[in-house]
Parts: sequence; C-alpha cells; structure tokens
Amino acid sequence: MSISHARPPSDSTKPDMTDSGAIALQPIVPRATRRTRVPRWLRRATGPVLLLALWQLLSTTGVLTSDVLASPGRIAEVGRDLITDGSLTSAMGTSLRRVALGLLFGTVVSVGLALFSGLFRIGEDLVDAPVQMVRTVPFVGLIPLFIIWFGIGESPKVAIITLGVTFPLYLNVYAGIRGVDSQLVEAGESLGLSRWGLVRHVVLPGALPGALTGLRYSLGIAWLALVFAEQVNADSGIGFLMVQARDFLRTDVIVVCLIVYAFLGLFADFVVRSLERVLLQWRPTFTGR
Repeated sequence: MSISHARPPSDSTKPDMTDSGAIALQPIVPRATRRTRVPRWLRRATGPVLLLALWQLLSTTGVLTSDVLASPGRIAEVGRDLITDGSLTSAMGTSLRRVALGLLFGTVVSVGLALFSGLFRIGEDLVDAPVQMVRTVPFVGLIPLFIIWFGIGESPKVAIITLGVTFPLYLNVYAGIRGVDSQLVEAGESLGLSRWGLVRHVVLPGALPGALTGLRYSLGIAWLALVFAEQVNADSGIGFLMVQARDFLRTDVIVVCLIVYAFLGLFADFVVRSLERVLLQWRPTFTGR
C-alpha cells in the first residue's frame, strides 16, 4: 500500500525560494507610502475654503448683515473694481515701498549692532544694554514723537517700520552669533584661520539660521507697523484706503485691504522660507510626518 503524503498549504508569509535554493527577498514598502495620501496643498487649502463657505452661508441667511461684515461675493466684486480703477494697485505700490525702505534700514542697523555686540565684548557692553532698554518701549507709542521729529510725510512712516524691524532681527542675529559652538571656533583656529576667516567661515554660517528666523519675525512686525503708520496722516497706501472706507462705513473695502495685507505678508514669508531652503541646504532638519 502506497501512502501519499499531502502537500502542506503554502504560507504566503514565508519567503519565496528560487530554483537554486536561495531566498528571494521581497522589497519592503513602508505603510505610509502604500496608502493614498492627500496632497499637502489640498490639505492646507481645506481650512480656508471651509471658512469661506461658512462665511458665505451666514451672509446668505442674514446672520451677518452687510453693515456688519460684507459677504465674500461682495468683497470679491469690490476688490475687482478697486483693481480695475487702479486705486488698489497704486496703494499696494506705496505700501510695498514703505515696507522695503523700513526693512532695508532696519536690517542694516540691526545686523551692524548685532555683529558689533556679538563679536566683541566691548561692543556687548556698549550696545546690548541700551538696545534691551529701548526695545521694551512700544514702537507705536513713539508715533507722536516721530511726527514731531520728521513731520507728517514719508519719513515718520518709514521710521516706525524701521524701529519695528530692528529689534527682532538684532536679538536673533546676536543670539545666533553667541550660540555658535566654541569647538567649531577652536577647530577653525587649529586650521590656521585668521579672525576674519573665523567670522566668515564659522561664525556667520552658524548664525545664519537665527538671522533668517529673525527676518521672518521682522517681516511680520513690519506689516504690523505699516498698518499703524498708514493710519496716521496718510494720503496714500492701503491704510489710507482703510481710513476712507471707515469714514463711509464700507466694511467691504476694509476687508479687501486686510486681505491684501495678509497676502503681502504671506508672500514675504514665502520668500524668506525659500531663502532658507537655498541657504541652509547644509543643515538637515525635521520636516514633519
């Protein structure tokens, strides 16, 4: 009697064997890549779209009246009209020029002071304490004083933005310089780098991440300072449009100006983040999961 041996069922979990007896390794696919992922731009756009839909619903049902807050459709129509007649583009150009000048002057002043106080002990003794004292004074409270000093033209507006930009950038650049690893400085000295070589190849690259972070903070404060500056004795700019709209109770024009402020600030932050990706390619960072 012949006994037939039943073949055991195949186990899909066991590795496959080739004809030569070698184990055929199967590629391991991460679970995160196997599932369908929603594009990140779509996820980021979901929140604003839902907010706009809720806003439109409340306006349509009459919960939000036009004298309290105009509907998104009305705001889009008013924005198109302001762009068509050129008033919004002209105001944007004026506001951008003020921010650019204030950012330029503030960057030059803050970086110069931070380098002097960060690289030299005597500079820290002479500069850091006065800067820490002045930065506690709200720059908005200095608007009347700037008007007395510089008049009611463009100078006080640029001065307010410059003052708002200076302190965040100074603090971050100074902290970046003092936060450079001392072992890197010692390594540079052992390689024969001069003092300027250490500053150029070790200290400044080490302080660059902090400087770019400070620049992002400074840009946010620059737009905030611009809002205050253009509310006082302004005859042009986005803030001037807001003042006129306030006098005529035009909430639609006010919201259009606020949206323009927001998008200009978002664009400026995007530019700085792009600079970070270009200039800080040498630094590995965590990008989230």
